[in-house]
Amino acid sequence: MQRISSSGTFISKRIVPILFLGFTAFFIFDIVRSGAIENDPFFLLGPVLMIVFGAVMLKRFVFDLADEVTDHGAFLSIRRGSIEDKIYFENIMNVSATQFVNPPRITLRLVSPSKLGKEVAFSPKTGFSLNPFARSKVADNLIERAHAARSRSVA
Repeated sequence: MQRISSSGTFISKRIVPILFLGFTAFFIFDIVRSGAIENDPFFLLGPVLMIVFGAVMLKRFVFDLADEVTDHGAFLSIRRGSIEDKIYFENIMNVSATQFVNPPRITLRLVSPSKLGKEVAFSPKTGFSLNPFARSKVADNLIERAHAARSRSVA
């Protein structure tokens, strides 16, 4: 049993949104307190757009990440919140990894939906690399193992 998901997922899902909303709320409070809103009400447009844009980006790229993914050899154990499920490699149709995104993201597309849905995303462990174009070793390993498991199940 080996953890293949990043330990920084908690920070990405819980701490970053609180800091973002706290900073933006402080900015709005400062605009209202200084009286700038009375001179030009459009001063609130920027922070409101930041909140909307930030919420959409967090929902799309962060909030759907699994909290923990562990590799058990024949299957992956995935936990998101209080929901936990096993995903066997035969059930993985496709593995896709994003580049140039923070946090990094691997999405598993499943043949039949699990308790977590048709697609399961998580942030993998990453090692230090000076190459910004380096492929994810975790994703490559999952691709090879899913392909091998599907090939065995067909034969």
